[in-house]
Amino acid sequence: MQFQVSQLKDKVFNAKLPEDLTVKLTDQLDRLEFVMKAGGGSSFIVFDQIERYVTWVLSLPWNSESIDTLEISRARSIFDKNHYGLDNIKKRILEYMSVIILQRHKALNNISEGEFSPIENIKQTAATVKFHAPILCFVGLVGTGKTTMAVSMAEALNRKLVRIPFGGLSSGLDLRGLSRTHTEAEPGIVMRSLRRVGVRNPIILLDELDRVSDEKRNEIMGVLVELLDPEQNKAFVDHYIDYPFDISDAIFVATANNTNKIATAVLDRMEIIQMPSYSDEEKLYIAKEYLLPRAIKEVALDTNTLRIEDNVWPLIIRPLGFDPGIRTLNRRIQGMVRKCAWKILNHDGTQFLVTDRNYREFLEA
Repeated sequence: MQFQVSQLKDKVFNAKLPEDLTVKLTDQLDRLEFVMKAGGGSSFIVFDQIERYVTWVLSLPWNSESIDTLEISRARSIFDKNHYGLDNIKKRILEYMSVIILQRHKALNNISEGEFSPIENIKQTAATVKFHAPILCFVGLVGTGKTTMAVSMAEALNRKLVRIPFGGLSSGLDLRGLSRTHTEAEPGIVMRSLRRVGVRNPIILLDELDRVSDEKRNEIMGVLVELLDPEQNKAFVDHYIDYPFDISDAIFVATANNTNKIATAVLDRMEIIQMPSYSDEEKLYIAKEYLLPRAIKEVALDTNTLRIEDNVWPLIIRPLGFDPGIRTLNRRIQGMVRKCAWKILNHDGTQFLVTDRNYREFLEA
C-alpha cells in the first residue's frame, strides 16, 4: 500500500489542480501514511476511503474543455436534418449562437468599434471569453421533440451532452452528493456526469423538471437554483468532493411537460420555449422523410426494402387520435420495419409494398 500511496502523491503533484486543492490532497495522503505506519485493522478502511476520494478528485475535468464549433450554417443544417418545422424555435437557438459569436469576436478585437462584418465560421475555446448563456427550457407534451432538440444543440455546438433525469431524483443529495462522513458516501449526479464526459463545459440536460416528487420538491429546487445561477455555479460544491468546482461554462437546457410544478425561483432563471403539437400533415412528412428512413437504417435493411403507398399513411397516422407527439408513430413504423426483417428471414420476400389491402398485416403486434 505504501507504493500505491507514493503513486497517488505523484499523480497529485503532476495534475494541474488549484494550489490549495493540491495541499488538501497531499494532507490526506500524509494522514494515510501516518495511519499505515501506526498499523491496526482500520488502516485498510482508511486507505480505501482516501484512495477513492483522491482518485475521484483527480478524475474530474478541472481544466478540460471541448472546443465549440460556432458555424451558423452548419447549425442550421443540423437542426433541419433532425427536426421538421419548428422554425421559430430553431431561429431562437441560432440567435443565441449568434450572440456568442459576436461576444467572442468583439472580445478578440476582430470587430472594431462601430464596424460589423458577417461571421460564419469561428472556432474558439470556451475559455477565451466568459459569457452567461441563457437557460432554455423546452415545454411541451410527450413526443414533441424536447429532448431531441437538446441533442441537436449539442451536435451543433460540438459539445458533450449529459442528461440528468429529474423523475428519478429522491432528494437534493442526488444532485449535490453525500459527505464523506457517511459510509455510503459518493459524489452527486452532476459530478458523476462531468467525470463521465471528461469536460467541464458540456450541455447539461435537466430532463423532466416537472416530475420531481412532491415530498422533495423544495429541497431539489433549492439546489437547482444554485446550479443555474452563474454567480454561484462558478463555485459549485459537491458534498463528497468538498471543494468548489466551476461549471459556469456549461450550458443548461431543461425540459418539462408543463411549468406548474417548477419553483418560481427556478423559472425566473430560464427562458421558456413552448414546443407545439404536431398536426397530421406534419406527422405525415416526418414519418416519410425522417422516421421510416431512420428505422430502415437501424435494422440494416436496404432503402427499398419497405415502401408504403401514399394512401396508406393516413390509415397509420389517423388512429393515433390526438397524440401530440410522434413517439407512438415512431414505434409503429419501427414495428413495421421489424415485421419486414422477420419476413425476410422466413423467406417471405425481400421487398415489400404496403397497400390499403395489406397494411394491417404489417401493423399487427
